[in-house]
Amino acid sequence: MNYQETIQFLFSQLPMYQRIGKAAYKANLDNTLALDSYFNHPHRQFKSIHVAGTNGKGSVSHMLASVLMEAGYRVGLYTSPHLKDFRERIKVNGQMITEEYVVDFIANHGAIFNEVKPSFFEMTVAMAFQYFATEKVDVAVIEVGLGGRLDSTNIITPELAVITNIGLDHTDLLGNSLKSIALEKAGIIKPGAPVLIGETHGETKGVFIEKAREQGAPLSFADELYKVDPMGIVNRGLRLFAIEAQQRDWQCHVKLGLLGEYQAKNLATFFAAADILRGNGFAITELNTKSGLEKVVVNTSLLGRWQVLDENPLTICDTGHNAHGVEQVVKQLLNTPHNQLHIVFGVVGDKDVRQILALMPGKAQYYFSRASIPRALEAEQLKLLASEYGLHGNAYDSVREALDAARGNARQNDLIFIGGSTFVVADIVP
Repeated sequence: MNYQETIQFLFSQLPMYQRIGKAAYKANLDNTLALDSYFNHPHRQFKSIHVAGTNGKGSVSHMLASVLMEAGYRVGLYTSPHLKDFRERIKVNGQMITEEYVVDFIANHGAIFNEVKPSFFEMTVAMAFQYFATEKVDVAVIEVGLGGRLDSTNIITPELAVITNIGLDHTDLLGNSLKSIALEKAGIIKPGAPVLIGETHGETKGVFIEKAREQGAPLSFADELYKVDPMGIVNRGLRLFAIEAQQRDWQCHVKLGLLGEYQAKNLATFFAAADILRGNGFAITELNTKSGLEKVVVNTSLLGRWQVLDENPLTICDTGHNAHGVEQVVKQLLNTPHNQLHIVFGVVGDKDVRQILALMPGKAQYYFSRASIPRALEAEQLKLLASEYGLHGNAYDSVREALDAARGNARQNDLIFIGGSTFVVADIVP
């Protein structure tokens, strides 16, 4: 098989949450452990940092990877989902895994795959860990795909476990309360390995304290250590943030190559994580930190986080796709100067669509669309639901068609936003 045929095999033959949702989720790590044994435990050949959370885990993972790269480390980065190319999921020093490696990995290990019958997730994690070992990375930043306890990545014993925050998402799999979701994500806490919680919440704090105590894992909360305030955009592609330590006399300003005001919370998590890593022997200087944060998009090719696609009219996309994430995005949208707001909007059907619609701004022209994945909610159905919340517009067969319509209607000082789902953004990012 060539690369495209290999990718088609991965997507069509193996269940994948990105495409079909709940049917792809497996309630054990048996297949992952079988593959890990077959490949002779490649994750033991490099240090790792494990990052979970409802929102922000992708941004924090990319920040950590970029700064570690600037510090001179050879860095693996495993994230999900991808936007344009499967290979975005597996990178070394910002470079995607090669097409040849993907093809050879599938072709050379068919016997074990036929025997174990792994899911898309399980096969992809095995590929990532084997690739990182082959490439001799010093450290790999591993983003949890879903939950934590039963996620395919959860066979590692990391230098640091990070849980950015807890929100209601994937409730059909993880539970319908913050406490139950926290219990799932706390499953990445390992014996003796430091754990960092990004955002403190009264309903979940005790869960993490108890789990860390059981595992003998040093525990800290980032928002008790750092206060971060978003400042203005200093030039295209960089936002200034003020950082202040809350338990010692220290402060600074950093420029971040991600423009979302909501990145303030992720920066607090990053700075607390960097302190822990330095305490564990990682040589990360202040210069490495500032350079890595400024060059995070350049170094890691992160897409879809308050990404400016055009300046005239201002056109922005963001992958925020649950109530917590959408709330932050809408807040920044309303704070962004504009005349008329045009929103290209689509969702997946297994989300709590009503909860998201209740947060969307009423004073906007909507262009309802359907992302090109099976889980996407039909545009006409979304339009009908949205009307119950005072959100009005037209339905379109594709995200591209919806965006073209928005651009046709928008004037110079208007604002176009594309979002609601990661996959809506995936359909339009360059």
